[in-house]
Amino acid sequence: MRDTPTGGAGSAGAASSDSRPVSIGMVLTQLRDEFPEVTISKIRFLEAEGLVEPKRTPSGYRKFTAGDVERLASVLRMQRDHYLPLKVIREHLDALERGEQVQLPAPTTPSRDLVQGVRAPEEERPTAARIGRAELLAAAEVDAEALADWESYGLVVPDADGEYDVEAVTVAKLVADLGRFGLEPRHLRAVKAAAEREAGLVEQVVAPLRRHRNPQTRAHAEATARELATLSVRLHAALVQTALRVRLK
Repeated sequence: MRDTPTGGAGSAGAASSDSRPVSIGMVLTQLRDEFPEVTISKIRFLEAEGLVEPKRTPSGYRKFTAGDVERLASVLRMQRDHYLPLKVIREHLDALERGEQVQLPAPTTPSRDLVQGVRAPEEERPTAARIGRAELLAAAEVDAEALADWESYGLVVPDADGEYDVEAVTVAKLVADLGRFGLEPRHLRAVKAAAEREAGLVEQVVAPLRRHRNPQTRAHAEATARELATLSVRLHAALVQTALRVRLK
């Protein structure tokens, strides 16, 4: 269906250059560079609202084309930059696909409820990004036996519903890459322990901000946590390189 970029809200820059349809987990990975708050639930909600219509495999899994990803990025961008309701966004994108020359509606002011932090409807409320086991296996290109082994060492951990954080895809791919050099899951327990200690340090810094009643302060806490995580990773990489230079002299 909608396999061509919408173009009305600018180039998405999120779609893969590979023309093969991708899973919802991969769509999430592609979109998160520009839209870090997007979730699996959000994508499913936009599908339910008719903003995107991915194809389905015989097993029922969603498959998104590059055009679908472009359209999702356009929807998210218009919500973020123009505060437009979904009905208006859908009409605007549908008109563009019909070849009509239409202007993007003027930006509106966020509603008073959103500014004051009143809770949004359940479908729009941010939720943790989760993917299913089959989606993780497909996205990380690993088999079930390897995943089970990694789970036994706590490197990849499903929740009570058997779903995974979207970062599990990145973890799985990295564990697989390290395995090609002979590093087994048992060797990586120290890396996981170090990561948990670093996360604990970040949590100590942002905890007072997250407890604040002001929603803008809580949002600042999330941004601060991401920045601290980035700096921590950079420091970790620099320290490893320094240690290696000393050991390999």
